[in-house]
Order: sequence, then structure tokens, then C-alpha cells
Amino acid sequence: MRNITLIVIDSLGIGELPDADAYGDRGSNTLVNTAKAVGGLQIPNLQKLGLGNIVEISGAPPAEAPLASFGRMAEVSAGKDTTTGHWEISGLVLQKPFPAFPEGFPDFIIKEFETRTGRKTLGNEVASGTEIMARLGEQHIKTGRPIVYTSADSVFQIAAHEEIIPLDELYEMCRTARAILTGDYAVGRVIARPFIGKPGEFKRTSNRHDFSLEPVGTTILDMLKESGRAVQAVGKIEDIFAGRGITEAVHTTDNMDGVDKTLEFLGKSQEGLIFTNLVDFDSSYGHRNDPEGYARALEELDGRLPEIIDLISEEKLLIITADHGCDPTTESTDHSREYVPLLVYSPVGKKGTNLGVRQSFADIAATIAEVFGLQTSHGTSFLKEVL
Repeated sequence: MRNITLIVIDSLGIGELPDADAYGDRGSNTLVNTAKAVGGLQIPNLQKLGLGNIVEISGAPPAEAPLASFGRMAEVSAGKDTTTGHWEISGLVLQKPFPAFPEGFPDFIIKEFETRTGRKTLGNEVASGTEIMARLGEQHIKTGRPIVYTSADSVFQIAAHEEIIPLDELYEMCRTARAILTGDYAVGRVIARPFIGKPGEFKRTSNRHDFSLEPVGTTILDMLKESGRAVQAVGKIEDIFAGRGITEAVHTTDNMDGVDKTLEFLGKSQEGLIFTNLVDFDSSYGHRNDPEGYARALEELDGRLPEIIDLISEEKLLIITADHGCDPTTESTDHSREYVPLLVYSPVGKKGTNLGVRQSFADIAATIAEVFGLQTSHGTSFLKEVL
């Protein structure tokens, strides 16, 4: 094996974890509930790989002879956010969740932010991004005050109209917040949420940017880069890892652009890792409680899978998974504490191996490490089970 392509379908959970109650997520099952809500999914390529062999999916029954090995993974780390999920996939397990602020951020944090940026703020509450943008957007335009908000996740989000606060200034404000939010207030991500339009017609743009904490330990990305291999990041992967352990990165406008960029890297066939995040499932549909949109996005991705599989030659491995759940059919608009799917394909690999329930997302990092003769601290490799 010379190359591994790892695709994270952001938020595609497949059922509540045993401790889901502690997170308020009983009954969450992003994939299964979405399929039920739309009367069945049309995802023949994911079905052929074995997605329906992991869990019962309306419209996608088990394949008689799956082309990939299949299973599901539990999250060991505390939390259910994007950063935690991706870090665990990369071999970094967190014992303590990132801090969340269900009552908004302390006054001294907001005052320090306002002092350093020179702008008063609006909001400072837990809210849906689209809702708070619609509610406070007009006041933001009149006053020039950025909208600060958070969610059940460990995030400090700043929404601003691109014609009121230019992108460069918005990004600098995020860097300022990132510098302030340390210690007990070290949120997982500071997120720029730019939008355009007029009141009643506000629309987010693709210029979102995440400012994550640097990983607090060594990841498989660090190891690969240090060993001279390529780590090619697609989508928000560069942001999630604060640029660390990455040799080349491209950002994307949507899921299909993410597929396009992944195909471009696959065509170059460098030794190492292609690490892709497809964020629209989470940001555009999961958080907005839109099962129909979520289903369309899955079917759209499914239609592109043959292009990806065609480029997975004998010396390559394809891994498809997720980082958490975000069930669009539940009352909550936040992430959900769920198992995630695991599909592993190689044209020379074993077909239809049931990988069972993996005890950590870090099994992916351990597998990548074994491929390249490296060693991780967490996870159990499944390489010998799939090749």
C-alpha cells in the first residue's frame, strides 16, 4: 500500500452510543432516521460496499456480496464535536471534553474580545446559526457589531455580513478570539460565519473558516509528515488540525467540490494520506433539521463513488467513515453522540469482512500506521482483517 484515501462524511452517525443519554441524544440515528423520514434512500454504490450490512437502512438492504469490509466504531473520547471526532480518527484520544458554554460566554471574555477588536458585539447566546443570523442580521448591518454565539458544541462563532465586516477583518477577529480562549475557556473551534444578502434573505457564504486548537498530542498526520509522506487535506481538515501534520491543503465550496479535489489528489497518487471532510451533511442539513436535504446529499455522493473507486488501484486503500452524528429528524439541532460507519475497500482486499464494533475511532489511525510501518499509542489496527 502506497496511498490511503480517508473520507469523512461529516455527521453520518448510525445509532446512539451506550452513553448517549448523558449527552441528551437518546434515539438519535442520523442515517437510519433520515432514510425513514424520506421513505428510503437510493444509494446503490454505498449499498454495494456494505453500508446496509452495518445497520438496517430503508431503501438500502444488505448486499449479498459486499465489495468492502464493513463495521461501526464507537467514540472513546469525551464529547461529540468535530474536532474531537477527527482527532480520535487520527489517533488522539481526549479524556476530557472541550468546554461548552450553555449560558453564553462570561462577560470578561466578551469584554476582552470587544476591547481587542474595537467592536461591540451582539448575541452571546446559544443559538442556531441561521436563526440568529435572521434575527440579529439587520441590527448587525445598522451597528457594525459582529454576532457572537455558541451551541451545545465547544465553539465560539462570529457571524458577520461580508459588506459590513470584510473577510480579512472577520478572520483577524477569530484569531483574536482564539488567543483569548485558553485554559478553562479553550473551546475546540472559533468559527468565522460570513453571510451576504438583505434582511429576510440572508445567506451564508462558502468563506467559513475554522480556527481550531492545535492537537494536544501526536497524530498520525504528524507521523506521516515527519516520515516524508504526503498528507493532503481536503475541505476543513486543515482547519481542524490547525494546519499541523499537513503537506498540502485545499478548501472546498461544497461536497461535490470536495469530491472533485479528492479525485485530483488521487490522480497524483503520492505516497501517504488523502484526508477529506465533506461538511455539507452536517452544516447544511443536520444542523438545520433537513432530512430531505441530507438524503439528497447522500444520494449525490453515492453517484460520485464510482469515480473514486475507479482510482483506487492495487496499491491504494479507501476508508469511508464519519466523526459524530447530527440527526436531522430530532428536535435538537446539535451534534449527537453516535456510532459511526466504517467501510474499507481495496481491489486486492478481502470482500465482505465484518469488522464488528470497533472500540475507538483511533483504529483507523492504527491501521494507517501499520500500513506505513509507524506506531500509534491508541487504537487497534484492522489491516490484517481487510487485506
